Amino acid sequence: MTSWFRLDKEYLMSTYRRMPVAIKKGEGCKLYDVNGKEYLDLFSGVGVNILGYNHPNIVKATHEQVEKFLHLPFHFLNPVAIEYAKKLVDYSLKDGKVYFTNSGAEATEATLKLIHKYRYITGQKRDGVIVLKESFHGRTLGALHFTRQESVYQDFPHTSIPVYEVERENLKELERAILKENPIAIMLEPILGSGGIYPLSGEYLKGVEELCKQYNMLFIVDEVQSGIGRTGKLFAYQHFGITPDIIQFGKGAGGGTPLGGIIVGSRLYDTFSPGDHGTTFAHSPIGTALGLTVLNTLIDEGLMHSSYEMSLYLNEKLQKIQEDNPSFIGEVRHCGMMFGISIHETYKNVEKLQLELLNKGMLVDLTNGNTIRLLPPYIITRTEIDEFINQFISCIPKSVALTSRM
Repeated sequence: MTSWFRLDKEYLMSTYRRMPVAIKKGEGCKLYDVNGKEYLDLFSGVGVNILGYNHPNIVKATHEQVEKFLHLPFHFLNPVAIEYAKKLVDYSLKDGKVYFTNSGAEATEATLKLIHKYRYITGQKRDGVIVLKESFHGRTLGALHFTRQESVYQDFPHTSIPVYEVERENLKELERAILKENPIAIMLEPILGSGGIYPLSGEYLKGVEELCKQYNMLFIVDEVQSGIGRTGKLFAYQHFGITPDIIQFGKGAGGGTPLGGIIVGSRLYDTFSPGDHGTTFAHSPIGTALGLTVLNTLIDEGLMHSSYEMSLYLNEKLQKIQEDNPSFIGEVRHCGMMFGISIHETYKNVEKLQLELLNKGMLVDLTNGNTIRLLPPYIITRTEIDEFINQFISCIPKSVALTSRM
């Protein structure tokens, strides 16, 4: 382990904080390090490995596609990508088109170019995009300043598209910003992910939709983290009876391979012309083949529903821990298999809790300072949830004692 850690620091740029574990293989919801130690993965590669590891459907689809080809240029029709796009549209907007990218950040970039082109061809005077404080929309230069977290956007250069920031759940502030700034769109996460797992209310989302209709604005939902079945629906916006103009997706959309994209409604689907946008590796034959396999597993085999039921069980257990330890856990926020556990501690002490869980074979993520983020694989079992809950409870007294000594 020490040698891998040293080699990582020597040859890879330090853009991420590493956990002190080198992974050798995965199976189900478990990961195994180079020494053979077993870990229960509670954040599934930051929401990517939604079917866990070595899932038989993914393995089968991978073998079948690898035997055909791994890559095709965009010059040719790709039947599996077309079939995947059709299923995405059928289970979301019903009437729309898909553009595939390699990541969620690239989905944001595609959206920004689409907004610009739409504004140009329609002669819109409106300009700029409203986003929510603490939202996250990517780290590439275009997406960067639409991510409203100062540690992310820092002082990197701005794009020419104006960005207007408002508080979540405040429709009056949103309307004031619309009247003052005259924006062309609002972009939001139905559940703020990196911002700490904060689900937006149905009342607020319906209010946003109404304001977009009233002021002729585009309504964009960023479902990179909350989409592809994570909340019990294919996309989180579907819980609230609203219809966006653009849906951004990524994370688990490629079955563990790099894939993202946007789904656009009839208002926009002929906005791009050949040459307006593109990328060498999208739409990836292997990514779309695995993505279609994921959708078939979620929808046709019922995993999306059963996963949601399992999320209610995990939520019940976590809420009980919070009730028993209110001085340590401030709140447990949840929507499907997305959980944010706010800890009444400094980031340094929450990081120590994360490492204590790691030592006990439990992998959890941290976000927005003192929040433990859980994004479990959809195949997690009651037994595995109970295993995590028991280990989490065992760590709480030790962490509290640690804090009291500092």
